[in-house]
Amino acid sequence: MTPKRNILVSIVTPSYNQGRFIEETIRSVLAQTYPNIEYIITDGGSTDNTMDIVERYREKISVVVHEKDKGQSDAINKGFRLAHGELVGWINSDDVLAYDCVEKIVELYCEHPDGAIFYGSEIDVIDENSRMLKKWGSRIPDRDYLLRRRYDVVQPGSFYRADLVREVGFLDETVHYCMDLDLFLKLLAKGNIYSYDASALAAIRSWGETKTSTGRQKFLKNIYEVLIRHGASQYDRTVIKTRIDTAIFNIKDFLLKYFPFVKTGKEKLWK
Repeated sequence: MTPKRNILVSIVTPSYNQGRFIEETIRSVLAQTYPNIEYIITDGGSTDNTMDIVERYREKISVVVHEKDKGQSDAINKGFRLAHGELVGWINSDDVLAYDCVEKIVELYCEHPDGAIFYGSEIDVIDENSRMLKKWGSRIPDRDYLLRRRYDVVQPGSFYRADLVREVGFLDETVHYCMDLDLFLKLLAKGNIYSYDASALAAIRSWGETKTSTGRQKFLKNIYEVLIRHGASQYDRTVIKTRIDTAIFNIKDFLLKYFPFVKTGKEKLWK
């Protein structure tokens, strides 16, 4: 095993009105077993109690930005541009890192310096009360697999070579839902991807007000556009999946609008 270097790792948390969850996120970053971390919070002008919570930990946070932004991608980019780390990553303000996440990522990076992306292939899915719902994951061998076979990425707990993030122009701020997929595809044109597979390195929160819950059809449209822009064809499995899923959600919306007595999802269509 390559000896671990004490490299600086920068973590960005973008936030807007996430006072309900952000303390758990902050504590998960501050509790990391790896010591050399730069922590940056970029808040988009929250009007709830977010900043009161941030102030409690202000002395342990490297940089706090509190100003209006143009969306999540813009907020993350602000943090990336301020970052000094050799590796950079972000953790959303309703997700959490495992206590040894950064330590495991740095070990992976030192073993595979040719990599562009380092991530945990397994993730815990938790509810709004931090109770475990399930485990989920995705192993990505290369760019072609992500582009043409399965577009799922495990973003929480993933980190990237900062020089390559700058080289590809940071996150595309016109991509509002699948900016992580877009970044992965850009970085995989520059280097390899390596995963830590022994345990989950982060937990993603599934609850009613997440962007993927409230804007599912927009999310699928965004995925389709990103895949096509990066070279996927209309006949690739990934593109076909976005079209099928979009059709399913359109049918559900139609049924709920015109036949409100119809039940969708796991329930029977008619009782």
